Amino acid sequence: MAFKYSLVERSKDPRNPDSEKQWYGTPQSNAPLSGKAMTRAATKNTTTAPIELEAALELLADFVPEQLLQGHTVTIPGLGYFRLTFKSKGSATVEDFDPREMLYDVRPVFVPDKAFRKRVQDNIVFEDGGVTKDGVSYRTRADYLLQTGGGNAGTPGGGSEPGSGDDGSFG
Repeated sequence: MAFKYSLVERSKDPRNPDSEKQWYGTPQSNAPLSGKAMTRAATKNTTTAPIELEAALELLADFVPEQLLQGHTVTIPGLGYFRLTFKSKGSATVEDFDPREMLYDVRPVFVPDKAFRKRVQDNIVFEDGGVTKDGVSYRTRADYLLQTGGGNAGTPGGGSEPGSGDDGSFG
């Protein structure tokens, strides 16, 4: 299965809208599966019932915050681990440091397991998901080039050669 990306034109320096513009690939995510649909799909061809996985995930969702608040890193075998992070303001002296005022932006962070990350990276295949320019979305890069008269829509990288993943491709 291919992962779709879109090309979006934006400023090279986001703080300066007048800076040179370049094209950037951005993920084109699908709507997430509902909890029930995800557990049904994950337990397909197993002896685990979807309701059992759903219950286990609910237990994990209760367990992880408890452990993080106690200062633990929480490892989920085969996936990675959760940890807490935060930002801090500085103080001139140790006595002046007030954690209630100076620690902020507390957030849980998930760090994927190396093997999990490698499995995703080694198996990803990218598919042309279109181009967005000036608020207009084009279905493919080839459509954008055809409509704007830019480049040759049939050249490699144009999106409509065999194997590009386009509906009209042969691969």
